[in-house]
Amino acid sequence: MSTSTTSASTASASPSGAGRLAGKVAFITGAARGQGRSHALRLAREGADIIAIDLCGPLPTVGYPLGTPEDLAMTVDLVEELDRRIVAVPADVRDLASLEQALAVGVAELGRLDIVCANAGILSSGSLADLTEEAWREMIDINLSGVWRTCRAAIPHLIAGGRGGSIVLTSSVAGLKSYPNIAHYVSAKHGVTGLMRTLAVELAPHRIRVNSVHPTQVDTDMIQNDVMYRLFCPDSENPTKEEFAAASRATGLLPVDWVEAIDVSNAVLFLASEDARYITGTALAIDAGALMI
Repeated sequence: MSTSTTSASTASASPSGAGRLAGKVAFITGAARGQGRSHALRLAREGADIIAIDLCGPLPTVGYPLGTPEDLAMTVDLVEELDRRIVAVPADVRDLASLEQALAVGVAELGRLDIVCANAGILSSGSLADLTEEAWREMIDINLSGVWRTCRAAIPHLIAGGRGGSIVLTSSVAGLKSYPNIAHYVSAKHGVTGLMRTLAVELAPHRIRVNSVHPTQVDTDMIQNDVMYRLFCPDSENPTKEEFAAASRATGLLPVDWVEAIDVSNAVLFLASEDARYITGTALAIDAGALMI
């Protein structure tokens, strides 16, 4: 859920000058760092104002550090450096009321809602037989039910605006194929794909488009940790980043170790913009060819 801000902040803006999202407001979950921060900066660079939320705290079943209040404050600073407005509120996607309150504050201050990026997510691992009920429940509650709650809180604002809109759900290549030792993650991400397709049907009469992005490994703190290294390199006693890189590279067709957060953000920007005005119900893979293997 974290990434370097350098590549995101240096992505070029639209040649139109005003930006492809000028005058629009985007709601982004998991925005303290990682893909969420990258999405916030990419959309802000194209003219959007941002409503940003993040849990800003640890979770018992996650074996790597999550975003902090300081991380969310840094996202605010970086968006404001782009001369865009941002409302940032600590909120939990496991709590519908906190999402509704955060959106109410953001929409009241920024005046509208046009784009939703349901990005917040976690990763843990374990064989299906060994997964604890807590690990299963927390994964589904955040990575699937949290996406539903995000949409549930945002849809009334999109419909009330009467301008249509775009919802982009973050799934994974694991939302389109299976992998061992992350059954709870695969189940949640497959569920996000189904949720996207159903919402695309339900919201089309309101001119609200719904799509999902399906990244392979993204170079953030979600993958750059011992938990992921051991998942990909089970035969190594103390796997290194270099060993993980080699194993990760073998999961795709293109000769890359992983993709960058900006690659996903560019896909989110496309789906959120008028460039994709007739695209809905689509699962867009940013996978270096992983689905071909």
